[in-house]
Amino acid sequence: MICRYYESLTMDPFENLALEEALLEQVGEDEICLYLWQNEKTVVIGRNQNPWKECRTKVLEEAGGKLARRLSGGGAVFHDSGNLNFTFIVGKKNYNLNKQLSVIVEGLKLLGINAEFSGRNDILVKGKKFSGNAFYFGKTMAYHHGTLMFDVDLDHLMTYLQVSPLKMQAKGIDSVRSRVTNLKEENPEITLPVLKDALKNAFRQVYDQERLESVDIPLNRKAEIEEKYASWEWRFGETPKFDVEMVKKFDWGLVDFNIRLKGGSIDKAVFFSDAMDVEFVQTCSESLVGVAFTRETICDKLTELTPQDKAQQVMQSELIAWIAELEM
Repeated sequence: MICRYYESLTMDPFENLALEEALLEQVGEDEICLYLWQNEKTVVIGRNQNPWKECRTKVLEEAGGKLARRLSGGGAVFHDSGNLNFTFIVGKKNYNLNKQLSVIVEGLKLLGINAEFSGRNDILVKGKKFSGNAFYFGKTMAYHHGTLMFDVDLDHLMTYLQVSPLKMQAKGIDSVRSRVTNLKEENPEITLPVLKDALKNAFRQVYDQERLESVDIPLNRKAEIEEKYASWEWRFGETPKFDVEMVKKFDWGLVDFNIRLKGGSIDKAVFFSDAMDVEFVQTCSESLVGVAFTRETICDKLTELTPQDKAQQVMQSELIAWIAELEM
């Protein structure tokens, strides 16, 4: 398998997300690419999240920051120049989460830091989170990306992110700040060039490669994709006034179920969620349009869906069990 490397020279989130998607199109099915990138003062939300619930958008924009939305699921994250993002772009047949994570873990070992993967998407050091991960799967290609907090401004993180109290209660903690850390606290000598070199060295070692190949990206295609990521429609989209809102925290993610009614039927339904499975959440939302607004009909419609794997089966059954108990 050919190992490729691409490093972004910009700190603009829309350009960086466009580069990521362009690499997804450009890297071959028998190749893997490590892409390193940074954003300045940015909140990036998951594909199915409500921007106004996850980010203090007005405060962020007044401070010159940007809100961006990625292709993958998961929760909102804050990026600044003290954070390094990594993405592994690889053919689905060669996708290996444990091997990809081992690049990060082994790279940090080279810097004297012992890290471990925990939960559904976190990498921890001494029980504190410094990296959140998310995943996207296309027809033949996939990517796994995440953050590496080496010197993030934690005051800004607390200012711009809005975290649901249900998440905090589920984790049994008082604040986001109490559960996150910067890698500089473990190794004060860490700098951005040192961290990048460690990751590149670990990438070569884990995949047994002497050298890393570069990638060429068509500039016209990158510009086309960047326009999408910068658009209001992609970042905020249609957020109509809903008549009903119900929120529940599951082990696999937070669900904010919103319904707009027309007569006695559902005119629009949206499951805002930080669940990792992007497609199934969207399928659930789309399936309820035109359905009568009763527990029975909503549950019956969700029951008709065909989960593709065990994880989706769990999501389906738990959503149905929750809705069956709601008062409508």
